Amino acid sequence: KRVFTLRLQDDVFDKIEYLAEEEHRSMTNFIEYVLLQYLNKYQEENGEILGYCGYLKIIDEADILNVAVKEGHRGKHIGSDMIQKLLEEGNRQGIFRFTLEVRQSNLTAIHIYEKAGFRSAGIRKNFYEKPTENGIIMWKQ
Repeated sequence: KRVFTLRLQDDVFDKIEYLAEEEHRSMTNFIEYVLLQYLNKYQEENGEILGYCGYLKIIDEADILNVAVKEGHRGKHIGSDMIQKLLEEGNRQGIFRFTLEVRQSNLTAIHIYEKAGFRSAGIRKNFYEKPTENGIIMWKQ
C-alpha cells in the first residue's frame, strides 16, 4: 500500500474519475476542487487506485470534500490511512482545524472520523442526494 500526493496525470485522473463515478460524484466538481488549493491523497496498489480523499484549504482551516474507497477494498484501513496522511499534511501546512460532512447512515465512516479525532457539531438537512439524506457536520480541532 502506498499513499501519494496527487499530480495531474491523465492516467490517475481516469482511474479517479471511475472511482468518483462509483461514488456518485461529479468529475467536474473534483477538478474544480483540485484547482482551488485542493490537496488530494490517493492510495494505489499494483497500479489500481483503491481510494482517494482531499480537502479545500481555507486560510488556516480545511474542508474535507471527498473520501472514497473502491468497493471490494473497504474494511482494509485504506480510508483511515488516507485520512491520517491528509491530516498530517494539513498540519505541516499550518492547518489544525478540519471539517467534513458525512451521511447520517454511514456509521463506518463516522467511526473512522471519530477515531481520527472528529466530533459531531450539527446536522445539514437533506445535504446528500441519491438518496436524499442528512449530513452530519464533524470538526477536528
